[in-house]
Amino acid sequence: MGPGPSGSGVLPPEPSESGSSEAEEQGESVPSARDGKRSPNPALWWINGRGGEVRWSFEEMGVHSRKVANILTDQCGLRKGDRILVILSRIPEWWLVIMACIRTGIVAIPATLQLTAKDIEYRLQASGAKCLVTTEALGSAVDSVAPWCPSLKTKLLVSSEGKQEGWLNFDELLREAPANHACAKTKMNDPMLVYFTSGTTGAPKMVEHTQGSLGFRPLISQRSWLYTTSSDLIWSTADTSWVVAALGSFFDPWALGSCVFIHNLPLLEKTTILRTLSQFPITAFLSPPAFFRMLLKEDFTSYKFKSLQYCISGGESISLEVIEEWKNKTGLDIYELYGQTETGSICSVSKEMKIKPGTMGKALFPYDVQIVDQEANILPPGKEGEIAVRIKPERPLGFFTQYIDAPQKTAATTRGDFFLTGDRGVMDEDGYFRFIGRADDIINSSGYRIGPFEVENVLLTHPAVAEVAAISSPDPIRGEVVKAFVVLSTDYATHNKEKLTMELQEHVKKTTAPYKYPRKSSEKGGI
Repeated sequence: MGPGPSGSGVLPPEPSESGSSEAEEQGESVPSARDGKRSPNPALWWINGRGGEVRWSFEEMGVHSRKVANILTDQCGLRKGDRILVILSRIPEWWLVIMACIRTGIVAIPATLQLTAKDIEYRLQASGAKCLVTTEALGSAVDSVAPWCPSLKTKLLVSSEGKQEGWLNFDELLREAPANHACAKTKMNDPMLVYFTSGTTGAPKMVEHTQGSLGFRPLISQRSWLYTTSSDLIWSTADTSWVVAALGSFFDPWALGSCVFIHNLPLLEKTTILRTLSQFPITAFLSPPAFFRMLLKEDFTSYKFKSLQYCISGGESISLEVIEEWKNKTGLDIYELYGQTETGSICSVSKEMKIKPGTMGKALFPYDVQIVDQEANILPPGKEGEIAVRIKPERPLGFFTQYIDAPQKTAATTRGDFFLTGDRGVMDEDGYFRFIGRADDIINSSGYRIGPFEVENVLLTHPAVAEVAAISSPDPIRGEVVKAFVVLSTDYATHNKEKLTMELQEHVKKTTAPYKYPRKSSEKGGI
């Protein structure tokens, strides 16, 4: 066993019979899953775009995840119910850590690498996480806030570069860890995953999912949103901090025996995505609308998607123009998927359904999705209202349990027998739903949920800002972006507006996750 691939510290097993492909590096096409020339799919097929590659079978995933489970319990001292903040990108270790947490009953909190030190401090303090795992990219940021996070006892570093003071080295521990592990006894309602999600007011909230909500749902669903088999390779480009990463590149594909294909994608380049779709036997592609819009700006003539059969869009609403242009360029339909961090996927356009352009499909089992009015009365087809999910008398499997430590916010999402999604929509006579827009001020930018309060709060810490209001603004690529209107303090009233705009944008980028910064300018004081 040699060193792990560049960009990931993991130690891959000896090559299996299927071997390792160097197609991306060599520019060759890999045999399609449909031509019968390729041996059975692995469980996880990961590449980094620079020749590094991992292909693990389900058996190998089991071995590695048991070793990681032993690291979390024996080396990190974690026990069932403890929380761990997992700040890892699209690298194999993310899958191993999440699997190990499920085995041990440890509660994983996936988070994006775009977090700043302040974001990390807030998440550690709010969650009480006892352990954190990340890479060198955020090591110094974690160290800078660790003294103010008394719950944090252990820091785990994914790195092949050696030891770092105050950190346990994931790679070294993985080499020595035993491969035998007995799963903890967990119940359906025991917590499993926690996601931080933005709201219209206040700091991000903690959304709790249980062992049963995401893991068992695809096993009992009578009509899955995915419809893949053991012959398929599904590639989801979702950030590992999104619930769609758990749905599209973990639970649902593996419940169906499909291979999860992952490109590290350190940079979201159009040519990288198109080349990967052309060179690897990817049969299903799941991506937010922003990615499809971005790809459509490229010339497709030099790319041939020989294996691709099934394209899925989720995370935000996709326009009819994008669906039609994608169909014209590739010959493939885009099947829309709708859901939220709190609910997982609740509506979809499946392979067996007629595609109605502009709709996001029908309700998925076991959800009863309806359009309701202000009094939670069910509205008739064609009438606009709030998209809601019935949660009484029984809360459906797959649903979040609560906003942790925020009972009032949890209660505020309920009206009558329904959970309110905060989205407005219409249902037609055939049960197809059409998204209209948000019922609140949440900004959805390239799949990231941004609360106006978060942006306003950061801008108010800059001495130039006396008052501020952040709003959503349409964007042809990201769908929506943040636009902020600022009233300058007296001392900055005569400053150069262009330079000050850039200064305030950089201030937001450095203080909180960069995807939240205001991107648009206005002659009326906006940035």
